[in-house]
Amino acid sequence: MRSVQPIGAFPFPAGLLLVPDSGDAAAGDAASDPELAAAVAGLAAGRLPARWPAALAAHGLAHAGEIEAALAAVADGDAYAAYNRWVLDPGTADQAAVAATLPPELLALVDVVRFTNGELDEPPALGDGAADVVAALVLATQAAHRLPHADPESAVALLKQGAARADATAPALAAILRGNAGTIAYEQLGDTDSAVAGLQAALQGLADTHLLLNRAELHYQLGTIEHERAVAAGGALQGAMHHYYTTLQLITADDAPYLWASAQMNLSAAYLASPMAGASDQLRMGIAIQALRAALQVFSRERYPAEWATATVNLAGALVYTPSVKQGDNLVEAVELYEQVLEVRDRHSDPIGRARVLASQGNALAHLGIFDQAKAKLHEARFLFEEQLDHDAVLTVRSLLDEIVKQTTPEHGRDGSGRLAMAGADGLRAGAAANPAEAQDG
Repeated sequence: MRSVQPIGAFPFPAGLLLVPDSGDAAAGDAASDPELAAAVAGLAAGRLPARWPAALAAHGLAHAGEIEAALAAVADGDAYAAYNRWVLDPGTADQAAVAATLPPELLALVDVVRFTNGELDEPPALGDGAADVVAALVLATQAAHRLPHADPESAVALLKQGAARADATAPALAAILRGNAGTIAYEQLGDTDSAVAGLQAALQGLADTHLLLNRAELHYQLGTIEHERAVAAGGALQGAMHHYYTTLQLITADDAPYLWASAQMNLSAAYLASPMAGASDQLRMGIAIQALRAALQVFSRERYPAEWATATVNLAGALVYTPSVKQGDNLVEAVELYEQVLEVRDRHSDPIGRARVLASQGNALAHLGIFDQAKAKLHEARFLFEEQLDHDAVLTVRSLLDEIVKQTTPEHGRDGSGRLAMAGADGLRAGAAANPAEAQDG
């Protein structure tokens, strides 16, 4: 059997196609074909060849997403033709016939594919004699099976074992498994230090590879960790921003829409949470607004209601607090955006969420000098906060109502613009100190 099999790193189905050893001239032998050997080693390391050797014609077509053409290109003399055709189209054979064509060290791949396709409920067992890369894939399927059964500790351990098995012959797969372990450690175990170590090791292992989506996911995850740490410690957010920007450089909205939009939204949150005390404040707020508008191109109200609501509220808050010669237009847009969110924030299912949006909208209306509507919104917000015993929010809303009274009585009057000079509005600023990937209403 070929000592290196370039499987596991790239997405299914192309990422599970085998390259056979061959005494068969039709398939090509790595020992006598340096170009083929280099391509196989490159695939195992996560790099696509600049030119696909003839022996890998089917692989090249599969990586390009041309599955029908890849099926037609699988060489008849290929020792693993039945397996490769079955991976590309399971209707070409049953698993028993496919398994009969594989040597014992690759046999578990059949059940790895079946588990990946959802055909098996249980992952394959790791038997003796499996090739290292196959063992790594089996361990990865076992880890995936543990997560729905609330066993993240075992999943992390299995992924680390898989990475160790893959290190020598499948370095890109090893890096991906370490990154997956780091993500689980962070998201489900709260083990930030272990997560960062795993994610950074994975990034190092995937440097200069063509696995752009994997690299983008790792940068995004590291960005959220640095973001949360910085907000908790009151530190700078440049590190988190670097990871978000790198994520956006590696993928597009077409490649990975959810990840791209999430990076845009977290980037905006980082800018909104940064101290505003210099000449560049307006530029930074402008970048935050631009990022939120980009996120809303993906996060539609119908498809991603929670993400849409968060991005919409944050955009409204940014519009309220961004200095602009078109401040009046920005305030009007903010009021309209808040109204859109109020349409889906029910006072019974989400009273606090509705109250925060009402308070922010009332604040924006007061900035516009529309005091009657502002007071109505603020009174409803105060009532909901009182019901939920959110005393700090009640005090903030009362201070805004008091300010309206002061500014609209004859002895105080209004400011020269006819709008309210809001002394206490910062207490309701949406997203100003938000953590990433959380609802940032306020």
